[in-house]
Amino acid sequence: MESTETLDRSSSSFTQWSGGYQGAGSAWNSLMASIEEERHGYTNESLIRKAKEKQCPHFLNKVNATVLESSGFKLRLPCGLTQGEALPGEPDPPIILHYNVRLYGDKITEDPVIVQNTWTVAHDWGEEERCPSPNPEKNKKVYALSFVLYLFKMDVTSNPLLAIRIVGRNDTLVTGTHSEGSKRSSMVQEGSKRRIFFPFKQGHLSVATIRVGSEGIQMTVDGKHITSFAYRETLEPWLVSEVRISGDLNLISVMASGLPTSEDSEHTIDLAALKSAPLSTKKFPHLFIGVFSTANNFKRRMAVRKTWMQYAAVRSGTVAVRFFVGLHKNQLVNEELWNEARTYGDIQIMPFVDYYNLITWKTLAICIFGTQVASANYVMKTDDDAFVRVDEVLDSLKRIKVRNGLLYGLINSDSHPHRSPDSKWYISLEEWPEERYPPWAHGPGYVVSRDIAKEVYRRHKEGHLKIFKLEDVAMGIWINQMKKDGLKVRYENNERIYNEGCKDGYTVAHYQGPSEMLCLWQKLQEGNGARCCGDR
Repeated sequence: MESTETLDRSSSSFTQWSGGYQGAGSAWNSLMASIEEERHGYTNESLIRKAKEKQCPHFLNKVNATVLESSGFKLRLPCGLTQGEALPGEPDPPIILHYNVRLYGDKITEDPVIVQNTWTVAHDWGEEERCPSPNPEKNKKVYALSFVLYLFKMDVTSNPLLAIRIVGRNDTLVTGTHSEGSKRSSMVQEGSKRRIFFPFKQGHLSVATIRVGSEGIQMTVDGKHITSFAYRETLEPWLVSEVRISGDLNLISVMASGLPTSEDSEHTIDLAALKSAPLSTKKFPHLFIGVFSTANNFKRRMAVRKTWMQYAAVRSGTVAVRFFVGLHKNQLVNEELWNEARTYGDIQIMPFVDYYNLITWKTLAICIFGTQVASANYVMKTDDDAFVRVDEVLDSLKRIKVRNGLLYGLINSDSHPHRSPDSKWYISLEEWPEERYPPWAHGPGYVVSRDIAKEVYRRHKEGHLKIFKLEDVAMGIWINQMKKDGLKVRYENNERIYNEGCKDGYTVAHYQGPSEMLCLWQKLQEGNGARCCGDR
């Protein structure tokens, strides 16, 4: 790996870099110690499995949680959310979302209002986002909220303050937005009177649901979508470790579902069909697919194994697939990951703790593995929530007939850096001083030819590879530099690679949860073609 001296030590990227590798040392040592104990028979596997099931639950429920402590009700999430772990750098946990219900208004308004905000040690309270919003034109849409569900049943009493906090472990920020649906319904004309809709009422029972997804957080109350929160830079949904509820209210019950937990391989039907075919020393794969995943995304990986990894080309070895997964700070998660890797033979464990700003190192690892280990003609990168029509990708490569200098995918030839610090994709002038990016392909699914992947590895070994935190843009930057150095590049655009969901006729459909993946595969197997499921 490139030395840390080549990175900007003042940037959040360097903080995550340092924390990712420092955390990896202790995580790896703990994992190795556990493996040694198992090897020497110091542990009872059945007891370990039961302990894991208790500590990495799929579902949490607290009934009759009516007695709130002074600090409020706290629901701990033992193994975090959908993926990864906390960011390093801050002594106190941040408030990723502070959802503040003010029944009697505040200094700004006398009307009921919901104020969303964040807090960190480094930045204190962020900019308030209010619902109803005084600036509805600034609202942001949040897509693909399907990962985790929190449900709170509460009776709001007389106090004007109700606060629900979603708490991470280190530096995170979120931007709050007032949903379009609530904007339309917040003010209702009733004859000549102006009636303001507000989801919470004193003395009334309410059911509040928080959905945490890949792009943000949504809140519904009694089935009505009220607010949305889009992630900002350094916020990642897997940072959440605790949900706190406080205020003058009677909390009836709290439930969390969709939490990450692995499947018991002993009860998996047709386990042999899900195991990855070993790489052959005589027959090299035509296409190698590297899948970005994180340690406790057990269900997503299993969904991929049961669906598009069952294509005949994958089972025969013409296409090889591997998951690239960083370590987790939770030892139980790492132990389950290790067992999963041994069971299915399709996981490459990366030597760092997963953080968003480190994912470009996975791109580099995919290039190295795809050319130096798999010796494939083409190397593809995708995500564990992307459904890949492997047959269509192979047909496209056959039709293109380009073996060198190829970048195939959903090409973006006219994009510029996000300069707002509020953006998850914020890029400073130090990181990229130019006004525009060179052409790049969106991350849910792109392919490069073998020569490009090999050149990426060569330049890395020689210390000439710029590690840029947006991995798909990074590949575009690397290829553009190769082009300047004389490589003839072919940019092959496929507009049926959808980076924001699914459309009929897709080649790649992004933001697909495990149930959607299985549904898409079933439609293909039944001869219904590449048709989407649900409202995606």
